[in-house]
Amino acid sequence: MSTTFDTAVIDTALADLTEGEKTWAATGLRRRRELLDELHALTARDAEAWVAAARTIKKLDVDSPLLGEEWMSGPMTMLAGAAALSESMAALEKGASPIDGVELTTAPGGRVAVPALPHGIYDKLLLSGFSADVWLKPGVDAATARRKAGLAQLEPAATNGVGAVLGAGNIMSIAPLDTLYELYANNRVVALKLNPITDPLLPVFQAIFAPFIELGVVRILTGGAPEGGYLVNHPQVAHVHMTGGAPTHDAIVWGPGSDKTGEPVLAKPITSELGGVAPCIVVPGDWSAADLKFQAEHVATQRLHNGGYNCVAAQTVVLAADWPLKDQFLTELRAAIDAAPARTAYYPGSDNRVAGALASYPDAARANGRLLVENVPAGDSPLLRTEYFSPVLGVVELPGLGAEFLGNAVDFANDELMGTLGANIIVDPATITELGAKLDTAIENLRYGTVALNVWTALAFLTPRASWGAYPGHTIDDIQSGIGVVHNAFLLDDVERTVVRGPFRPAPRSILGGELALSPKPPWFVSNKTATSTGRKLTDFYGDGKLRRLPGIFVSALRG
Repeated sequence: MSTTFDTAVIDTALADLTEGEKTWAATGLRRRRELLDELHALTARDAEAWVAAARTIKKLDVDSPLLGEEWMSGPMTMLAGAAALSESMAALEKGASPIDGVELTTAPGGRVAVPALPHGIYDKLLLSGFSADVWLKPGVDAATARRKAGLAQLEPAATNGVGAVLGAGNIMSIAPLDTLYELYANNRVVALKLNPITDPLLPVFQAIFAPFIELGVVRILTGGAPEGGYLVNHPQVAHVHMTGGAPTHDAIVWGPGSDKTGEPVLAKPITSELGGVAPCIVVPGDWSAADLKFQAEHVATQRLHNGGYNCVAAQTVVLAADWPLKDQFLTELRAAIDAAPARTAYYPGSDNRVAGALASYPDAARANGRLLVENVPAGDSPLLRTEYFSPVLGVVELPGLGAEFLGNAVDFANDELMGTLGANIIVDPATITELGAKLDTAIENLRYGTVALNVWTALAFLTPRASWGAYPGHTIDDIQSGIGVVHNAFLLDDVERTVVRGPFRPAPRSILGGELALSPKPPWFVSNKTATSTGRKLTDFYGDGKLRRLPGIFVSALRG
């Protein structure tokens, strides 16, 4: 392989890690837990610097409400993940299972479901009405789930070599959380190569991982595709994990421009979290004007959060052609997209991808460079096959109402859309009652790694004990949304998916409509005017757990 960079930096890092693996094998559970607690404290200390670097990367104004996205998907998520993983390590340290004391339930098909949210009183207060359950694969019983929870930490001395992690460039907690998952779930020492977009965060990541770096079990590298290629093909690397898109995965595994025949060029195992064309299925119902407006903002958020640069951003809204309120909903959706704060297209290639979509759908332009493509054909159409990774949203209309429409929408999502990372369903409480078990069947039939009911699938990303990844079963020659899961702070084996649920209406309308939920408009909505204040206050609370912070969080959230 020809190179135009100094390979010695990578060679030295991998030599250090090869020695560090011996240290990691000799590091007991107590010390491993303490390292997580130290990282947690350092993350809390450097949260301000983290968000400042993210603001620079994403070209956001210092007073932008969109900075709330960076607080919540950055240090807050990292703090929650480290704390949850530390709790699991504490259980293993005592000879217990991480899910001892957790009341397991049953999901459709006789599956074991592990409640991941709420976990404790503060989840119930801060995320009232929201829940998350990890469904295990069919045939796994509760006793097996408890016995296998802990993954590679059940045998900490049996390490698994050096893992290379290719970091994401969009959400700033992905790379550090993937590093923790390699260390703990898979018991590998880690060479983390940052996406060049995130290089301004290098000092922050070096600071928060300092205990692991000093121990010799983490090295953080920079560089572009040549450095990444050299790293993943290095003989001292035993395993690769990446976050990104399917084309990048295939270029790494099969070589650029390969037709994926013959032998892969990467002759070592690889796991991945990739994107796709995520659906948002809107089940018709008798909605009020306030419902139409709120849910339109919800759908706009699913596409426009982080500028549209999310692997799990909704790209296809699925509507019932015969829904009497369809036109009113579309009017509100157009308004919500147009009213969302303008922002710079910071992610490389975004303008070209939007231009490509506009070439396919020339009538789709909306405000601020965003596209809303209405009347997308339900068969072979570019929007259904291409992850645009930009502010492009399509609308597909399908026949039927009620259970008939929902069945048609599930079949469409499974059969016509590329990828299996996440699927969203929006349905009002009265229709939930009418559908009964048919709604459970629809959730079971969706072949997605996260299914969300009345909340965006990104809640699973924010929930540390939830799993995050594609639906199982993909292979390197048909990768779709990837192989394997991350996060999963319970360290569960045999994960199939996570199902998250939320209230259809924000408080107080939720209470008036019979939902036991006190949460106002979620702080991750792009229309939330106090997102930065709420995100910062939440991060502070996750950092030190001081109860005096709670009133300020509630006041800020209610003002959003």
